[in-house]
Amino acid sequence: MPESYSRVQVPAAAQVLSILRYLGMQAGPVSATAVSRDLSLPRSTTYHLLAALVQDGFAVHLPEERKYALGATAHELGTGYARQAPLQRIGRFPLRTLVARARLTAHLAVLQGTDTIYVIEERAPRQQPLVTDAGIRLPAHRTASGRAMLAQMTNAQLRALYPAPETMRSGRIGGTALTGLLAQVRNRGYAWEENEVTEGFSSIAVPVLDRSGHAVASVTLTAPNSSLPEPGAGGGIEDLAARWLSDVSRCAAEISRRLGAGPARR
Repeated sequence: MPESYSRVQVPAAAQVLSILRYLGMQAGPVSATAVSRDLSLPRSTTYHLLAALVQDGFAVHLPEERKYALGATAHELGTGYARQAPLQRIGRFPLRTLVARARLTAHLAVLQGTDTIYVIEERAPRQQPLVTDAGIRLPAHRTASGRAMLAQMTNAQLRALYPAPETMRSGRIGGTALTGLLAQVRNRGYAWEENEVTEGFSSIAVPVLDRSGHAVASVTLTAPNSSLPEPGAGGGIEDLAARWLSDVSRCAAEISRRLGAGPARR
């Protein structure tokens, strides 16, 4: 971005954007006093900027409550964002770079309810097709992609999706419960699955974070088990992680950066 458009040189624009971001992060309407206090803005400036936002429909004033909330114009911006499919556009090149480096198939996936939806598949040359093509929907708790995103949730958020997460298990017979799987993901720093989505393949995944630190997607790399050493020789998902975790993490971090996120949480 040119220096002439820096936040320091356009303070009013920066303040307006801060107010919009603040309103969007609240659980409900907030008072002008709260906006002024939490954003360290002068009281008079806060009222002037809120009035401008209300006039253009980006915010609404609730006079009975003396509070403000996001308006319809802000919603229109959000739907426009969705129409332009920016996540796919932002993620395409980093994913291609990952595939070229690893020579394995990679995916970008998002979470919708309790399902993983694959929005991009970048297939490696000569690797056979997988069931996880773009547009495919699978149970999130059964996939590395889904586990990477679920592991970023709080206990309250997780129970909103899974009222009894301890009863949800991996695809293996007698497999680990979801709560145990996610604990392992948080401990290791990546999610994985072996033979649970496609027989004969293993996958490793890490989350993509937005500027608020929430997992909005995940990057997954999938390898045929035949390309990995036998488990007794340090193979399986541990070998896949040792070989490719840094590349997968770098790809996810680049997509996160393009979404405006700061350094990834650990």
